[in-house]
Amino acid sequence: TALISGFSSLPWLVKPLYGFISDSFPLFGYRRRSYLVLSGLLGALSWSLMATFVDSKYGAVVCILIGSLSVAFSDVVVDSMVVERARGESQAISGSLQSLCWGSSAFGGIVSSYFSGSLVDAYGVRFVFGITGLLPMITSAVAVLVKEQHVPGPTRGQNVLLANPSFIESSRENIIQLWNAVREPNVFLPTVFIFLWQATPQSDSAVFYFTTNKLGFTPEFLGRVKLVTSVASLVGVGLYNGFLKRVPLRKIFLATTIIGTAFGMTQVLLVTGLNRQLGISDEWFAIGDSLILTVLGQ
Repeated sequence: TALISGFSSLPWLVKPLYGFISDSFPLFGYRRRSYLVLSGLLGALSWSLMATFVDSKYGAVVCILIGSLSVAFSDVVVDSMVVERARGESQAISGSLQSLCWGSSAFGGIVSSYFSGSLVDAYGVRFVFGITGLLPMITSAVAVLVKEQHVPGPTRGQNVLLANPSFIESSRENIIQLWNAVREPNVFLPTVFIFLWQATPQSDSAVFYFTTNKLGFTPEFLGRVKLVTSVASLVGVGLYNGFLKRVPLRKIFLATTIIGTAFGMTQVLLVTGLNRQLGISDEWFAIGDSLILTVLGQ
């Protein structure tokens, strides 16, 4: 499990590289549309292989790595499109755009979580992998509708570097500008904070095995938990979009961090079984804990 989760996270560690590739190497004359189509096809390939031919843990690692790469690359491309549309806008307007993105993600989570657990129980994992393989194709299909100005590329048979002699020099200047930006205190210090935050050990895998092996949570029940958290995501997005998008971000971070820390520690009650002594079943405790933390997180 550590091997699979570790490899699946690798494509997310080099996301700036994808932005550089997308900006510098237009694919079929487009910097956004073509890469979204390609990402969808890669994702469909990886999950289709999981549904059919893969029968070893190493094959699963490779397929999940490819699937994770497709999601990470498309995530960068979509984020860049959001940034382009939000640039220069107020916090309220850019917040509304982000709310739309996260709300759409939560809605997709509701649909998938409603069916995922029950489908695994009824038809098995390969059937679910097959359905999952169809979903990235939606990304490829919708990407065709993206409005983007065509960028003229090199003629057939012409090398990209030869077609643009200044490419190496401009790439060098971009890297220097990026390095100078990272060295700025208002960029460097938040980056260090996020690094330390993400480097903090987490117990997600241990808790998953505890809830399945020790507490006996079934795939169907885990699907219900996912459904509740997806609904909670919509609630969190709605609360922010309706009441908080004009509130200073510093106040939001302070309040949600304090409340989230308190509720996050309640997981100790589940692990030690104290929730049952309080008259709360494991299932209801897990649902309530996930619900509150998801609302705060969104």
